[in-house]
Amino acid sequence: MKPIYLFLFGIMSAATLHAQPRFVPEAEIKKLGEVEFQQPKRVVFSFVNKGNQPLTISSAKASCGCMDVSYPKDAVPAGGSGEIAVVYDASTLGTFFKEVEVMTNASESPVYLGMQGTVVTEVQNVDDDYPIDLGNVQIQTNYLEFDDVHKGEHPVVEVALINKEHTAFRPKLMHLPAYLSAEYIPENVPAGKKGLIKLTLDSDKLLQLGLNKTSVYFSRYLGDKINEANEIQISAILLPDFSKMTDEERKNAPELYLAEPSIEFGPLTGKSKLTRTLLLFNRGKSNLRIEQVQVFNKAVSVSLGNRELKPGASTKLKVSVTPKYLKREKWRPRVLLITNDPSKPKTVINIDVKQ
Repeated sequence: MKPIYLFLFGIMSAATLHAQPRFVPEAEIKKLGEVEFQQPKRVVFSFVNKGNQPLTISSAKASCGCMDVSYPKDAVPAGGSGEIAVVYDASTLGTFFKEVEVMTNASESPVYLGMQGTVVTEVQNVDDDYPIDLGNVQIQTNYLEFDDVHKGEHPVVEVALINKEHTAFRPKLMHLPAYLSAEYIPENVPAGKKGLIKLTLDSDKLLQLGLNKTSVYFSRYLGDKINEANEIQISAILLPDFSKMTDEERKNAPELYLAEPSIEFGPLTGKSKLTRTLLLFNRGKSNLRIEQVQVFNKAVSVSLGNRELKPGASTKLKVSVTPKYLKREKWRPRVLLITNDPSKPKTVINIDVKQ
């Protein structure tokens, strides 16, 4: 029996050693180029948990008081992603290099995220900060996300712009849905100057749990029409409310587990469609309900076996990708699951397609 015991112990030890989170940032240093004096600069470091256990960020400390740092306070599931946002006040002229020290449960050693650039009185090249060129105006982005929203909340996202005209410009967004409102600062942007659009989400007016997608359109001139060139895509993810759950209910809650936290598709050349199957498990103590199964990109389609799983039960999620639609969509290919698991009501399955 002793050899068998040692063999089993070795297997369990190996499994334990390999069961851990893994913090992988998209970049460890970001080059910002020129930053305008006394104009706060927001920098986002995206990251992925490439481990097989939840990732927790215990702290993210700035190297000076000139930066404000925000990071996810909840655990990021295996295969999930998150963002560490840094706002630099740009209060000192000249070249700078600033760091954020990130501590996680993936390692006892910190990870350092850096940003470098030069603070100047007037930025000469605006293309890096305002890459979306609409002709008479350039904007920061044409893709906005309201992530992890709860009923009753009113989160705000901002879009910066610069007026390239020789006269004042009045920005306006067309086709705003009822759950979005816009504030324009200033209402008239002087020639060559910058402006800001603040979008506020009224979560009580969202149409459904999970993913809510819409498109609004930037009006470039009086009488402008809507088309892909001036489209801004917006998503909001509304989460279930677990605030009234008792401690006893949480102890006996369902728990979603994915056999694979992400999906990789090989080369799609010459293939009309590829399909992969994932296993979903309920490792909790009560029935797991899958409230929503949604896709961000039209090139992705899904089918699910059972939407309600008893404790210990599993079901199959089939995910297909149609290559010819991939380039037509701005949204990254992902699958969203909304469940009654209070520890992680939102699960995002990232899809990596090699072309």
